[in-house]
Amino acid sequence: MTNAVIETNFGNIQISFLPDLAPEHVRNFTKLANDKFYDGTLFHRVIPGFMIQGGDPNTKDPNMKGQWGMGGPGYSIKAEFSSRSHHRGIVSMARSQDPDSGGSQFFIVTSDSTFLDKQYTVFGEVVEGMDVADKIVNLPRDGNDCPNQEEAKIIKVTISD
Repeated sequence: MTNAVIETNFGNIQISFLPDLAPEHVRNFTKLANDKFYDGTLFHRVIPGFMIQGGDPNTKDPNMKGQWGMGGPGYSIKAEFSSRSHHRGIVSMARSQDPDSGGSQFFIVTSDSTFLDKQYTVFGEVVEGMDVADKIVNLPRDGNDCPNQEEAKIIKVTISD
């Protein structure tokens, strides 16, 4: 079973991947993590009672704040919808209106959000560190749901078997 540890400035979040549900999303996230793509990015969108979102390379540059939420790896991957429900702790791929537009941005569900089911690709679940996600989701935020008093930084992501 492949796992990832997302080391943040608030503590670690450990994810167990679900390759049976979304093999290409697991492969993509693993590749990006091994390439250090996520290192130094921020959880740039936090919505209490919903989720935290990260994985945008634009968040490495505070001068690009107007572009946060729009960055990616330069490609997108096809959606892999499943019957797995978006319950607390699920890790899913963020995207634009196009279901096949996901690339690097992901979100961790902090409260059951079943309205997302079969519309977003579930590719992992948190097995340790939901307390860290809860700290991040409750950070003070601006009108764009971006933490505005303290950043929530992804220091590094480590993949292990």
